[in-house]
Amino acid sequence: MKTRIILLAAGVAALAAAPLALSDGLVNAAISMLIAALFACAYNLLCGYTGMLSFGHSAYFGVGAFATVHAMNALGGAGLLPTPWMPLAGAAGGLLAGLAAGWFSTQRTGAYFAMITLAIAELLHAIAPQLKDVFGGEAGISTMRMPAWGLTFGSTVEVYYLTLAWVLASLALLYLLTRTPLGRLALGLRENGHRLRFLGYDVHRIGVLIFALSGMFSGVAGGLQVLSNESANYVVFNTSLSAAVVLNTYIGGVHAFLGPALGAALVTFFGYAVSDLTQSWLLYQGALFVLVIMFMPTGLAGLLALTGAFVGRYGPRAVAPCAGLYLLAGSACAAATVFLTELLQRLFSQDYRSLAAAGARDWPAVELFGRAWSPTGALTWLTPAALLALGWLCWRAGSAAAGRLRDAAPAGQDPAAGAMTERRLT
Repeated sequence: MKTRIILLAAGVAALAAAPLALSDGLVNAAISMLIAALFACAYNLLCGYTGMLSFGHSAYFGVGAFATVHAMNALGGAGLLPTPWMPLAGAAGGLLAGLAAGWFSTQRTGAYFAMITLAIAELLHAIAPQLKDVFGGEAGISTMRMPAWGLTFGSTVEVYYLTLAWVLASLALLYLLTRTPLGRLALGLRENGHRLRFLGYDVHRIGVLIFALSGMFSGVAGGLQVLSNESANYVVFNTSLSAAVVLNTYIGGVHAFLGPALGAALVTFFGYAVSDLTQSWLLYQGALFVLVIMFMPTGLAGLLALTGAFVGRYGPRAVAPCAGLYLLAGSACAAATVFLTELLQRLFSQDYRSLAAAGARDWPAVELFGRAWSPTGALTWLTPAALLALGWLCWRAGSAAAGRLRDAAPAGQDPAAGAMTERRLT
């Protein structure tokens, strides 16, 4: 517990000091990461803790965004809701929308519940461009941050700290909520709803409350996005945003409180850093999601917990060679995948096919990673093959080293203790 508190304090301190070391562009990216982290944790309250998989959570994010933009235009950042308190309008919008949608969505479970939530988001996305007075049509609605409390909120740094304060406060409230009787009932609903009903609890009411609270915090995230962008557009209802929060949550890990925040921050930064470098960045994002679901269902948070358990049991010196081999294996396989993906993307592009049709007999070379690669050259295809072979060999060596660690467990320790957990890594 003490270690977790120290790590948490260090993380908050790093977030507070980040604008001092980052450019304005990276500070904007950090704001997007914080908003995505809050949205993922709000979604995980419904999905991870209650076991209700929603495919349309962008609806409550979007309602919160439009509630905030209307409040900013109506109040002008003064009166009861100065600019720093504007996300409360988003929270109210998300809460009301969550109550309305949750009342009839939670009367079904499983795939039927997921389809209802998807239909709600699609409905809002379809009608939003038609309701120009409410959603501004295709152009959306613009607003402006007004000064308050002696701050102008005209700089990116001030918006960053306002966003950070709201995100930290919201995450704290979400964590406290999971420790309340309602949070425990949410876990019971996920594990065995029939037993809760047998014990006399109103399962439908519990589901509606959790759904509404998840929508409320999603609305806060939408309000923070409006404060950052000073506008709202019906695109926030797009199902791609709902898909993104599902992806972020599962990549981070649904069974750890900050797992979704970790996944959302990393995926958002990945999109910011890589989207300008390659047209295939969504393919890499999807491939990561598939790999996590297939081989690491506990997500990145689960992997970190597993690594910590390994280090705590065997010591950092003994674990370092295994971790290094696994890291080298992953890096080699990732490098081979990126090489093949970028090479094939260029070979099948319309520009390359036109160039090849107008050229001579041999196919033109492809410029990739600072050098020219001939599609007919042996080195072009041997390079990714060698990287894949290296990755496989390192993975086997890492698995063998982990096996030797288990066999040489210190005296007094049961080598079988935690074997199932460790086996997931090897």
